Amino acid sequence: MTQTYSPGEAAEMTGLSLDTLRYYEREELIGPIERLPGGRRVFSEGDLAWIGVVTCLREAGLGISDLQRFTGLLRSTGDPASRVEFLRERRVALIEHMTRMEAALGVLDDKIAHYSALEG
Repeated sequence: MTQTYSPGEAAEMTGLSLDTLRYYEREELIGPIERLPGGRRVFSEGDLAWIGVVTCLREAGLGISDLQRFTGLLRSTGDPASRVEFLRERRVALIEHMTRMEAALGVLDDKIAHYSALEG
């Protein structure tokens, strides 16, 4: 028998709120989540692992529509090349974003140094 987790346990383990888990399920980013006869959701280890992937991709800047597209590609029987292309495109966008963030960090560091020198 595989280990299952209540929605509250899944929320605690993933660091997401119950509302976010419900939203991700409604938007078909996760799941379908198994339901017990009374309708209560139970999360598997696989569900938690996939939620981790979704969370990582969200933190990498993918929006809900991007995630829906990616999960659609995964659920399809199509060519894996389309999945690779999607991920490569997102990787390029993430690198560009990181470059902009590094430049912004440099500006902040310069301003900190400038105003620190005036203090002292």
